[in-house]
Amino acid sequence: MQPSRIAISVAASLALAGCAPAVPESGPPRPAASAPATRPAAPSRARVPRHLPRTATRQNLPGLEAVIGARAADLVRMFGPARLDIVEGDARKLQFEGSACVLDVYLYPPAEGREPETTYVDARRSDGLDVDRAACVAALRQR
Repeated sequence: MQPSRIAISVAASLALAGCAPAVPESGPPRPAASAPATRPAAPSRARVPRHLPRTATRQNLPGLEAVIGARAADLVRMFGPARLDIVEGDARKLQFEGSACVLDVYLYPPAEGREPETTYVDARRSDGLDVDRAACVAALRQR
């Protein structure tokens, strides 16, 4: 064998040896080393907020200008009653459905105590395949 092939062979063997499972030693088990006794840390008394305020980034895509920034009442005026209305903490998801597509609209408050506004939309066909968001908004507005 050439010296470079030998070096490659040795390196490959060492690399594969690292992947092999460890073989346990035979004989009686060793007693576990006793750890020095330590005093447990005192539990933290810090107050944890019930929810953390979120700062949602607004989606910026052409054709969504009428939807991004809209409140729930605005969306119902645009598309009719929502098929789903899910509230989780300070966030809200509305789902609108038409023959062309399903539109999921996500609303988050722009500041604590303010009414949620649309920051993100997603669109798909009823079979789950993605569709153009702006085209879905346009199709639902024509109903």
